[in-house]
Amino acid sequence: MSSDTLILILAQDRGQGLDALTYHRTKAAVPFGGKYRVIDFTLANCLHSGLRQVLVLTQYKSHSLQKHLRDGWSIFNPELSEFITPVPPQMREGQDWYRGPFDAIRQNRYLIERNHARHVLVLQGDAIYRMDYAELVRAHQETGAAVTVVTRTVTPRSAGRQARVVLAAQEQEPIQALLPPERPSAEAEPDSSAPEMLETMGVYLFEKTALLAALERYERGVTADTDLALDVIAPLLAEQSVRAYRFGQARGRVTPDRYWCDLGSIDAYYQANMALLRATPPLDLYQPNWIIHTYQGQHPPARTVPGPQSGTEGVFVNSMLAAGTVISGGGVNHSILFPQVRVEDGAIVEASILFQGVSVGAGAQLRNCIVEKEVVIAPGEQIGLDARRDRERFFVSPEGIVVVTAG
Repeated sequence: MSSDTLILILAQDRGQGLDALTYHRTKAAVPFGGKYRVIDFTLANCLHSGLRQVLVLTQYKSHSLQKHLRDGWSIFNPELSEFITPVPPQMREGQDWYRGPFDAIRQNRYLIERNHARHVLVLQGDAIYRMDYAELVRAHQETGAAVTVVTRTVTPRSAGRQARVVLAAQEQEPIQALLPPERPSAEAEPDSSAPEMLETMGVYLFEKTALLAALERYERGVTADTDLALDVIAPLLAEQSVRAYRFGQARGRVTPDRYWCDLGSIDAYYQANMALLRATPPLDLYQPNWIIHTYQGQHPPARTVPGPQSGTEGVFVNSMLAAGTVISGGGVNHSILFPQVRVEDGAIVEASILFQGVSVGAGAQLRNCIVEKEVVIAPGEQIGLDARRDRERFFVSPEGIVVVTAG
């Protein structure tokens, strides 16, 4: 199955809504969950699904992502035709960068053509979910579809930015229509009686011949990107078999949580991380047969020690602490600390996310914060306690999450 399926992971975008965290990196490389990068979840799905021919299409501030792929994902054997290869714009048709997801695929048509795979699986590299793609490929082959679109069930209130899917009333769920997303206004009252609906997840499995034929429809030198679902797949509905595959069905090895999040805003990113601290989190990182692989530096174990001045024991409550972290007389509550974080004597960290190498000075207080990599919080500083002062100095999300960046 691995040799029959070529993976294209779209990781070229900065990502809407996460600008405060993507100043130095693309969205796919944003840290998540105390030790991972966002793209690790998509790559782990490929690894566990036995699909190991992966092209990662990169562009925006890609150095961090490419370094992570080199350090953490150089695990496949090219002698067995296995690879994870970053592909920045090759400019084979001119001097243009990728204009968007479809244009990134279009510009790399030659890589698709020369690969011997029968299927092409297109994935987003900037969403958090677990899925057994092997079952998707099996279902695709069973139905004989030209394209299979992975869908998830949403309510009108929880719908995202993905295209809506309308199914025909037949067996094997052929798709009748693909419609633009329709988000309710922020002022709209939740309607518990509203029917559920389906939307795409940015996961599309093509017969290679069908994808190449779709690429033929679009001339070189297009000036705008083309939406994969609405502009590429929708015209195929009247010509070829396009089927839906429901995310989280009984088949596959990771069905219980049915979790998917596209991290579309700072608040969504913060909430997704904080949800990992629940007694029963919506995303189980501890499933033994679906471990999320990543790069881990050779850091010493995390530890707590008494403060050098106060003698108070360092403590942490309901938190995640990565390797190399030291709590030296400080206190950490309901927070996620990435590697090599240091919390000094008397400092208090509450409901916050601290990226790698953050140092929190003695007596400082942080609440409802996301602190960027290697930022130094001065002794006695207070962030997240005075909303007016925070807005004068930092980015503050609509729900009051303070993002502290370098400088």
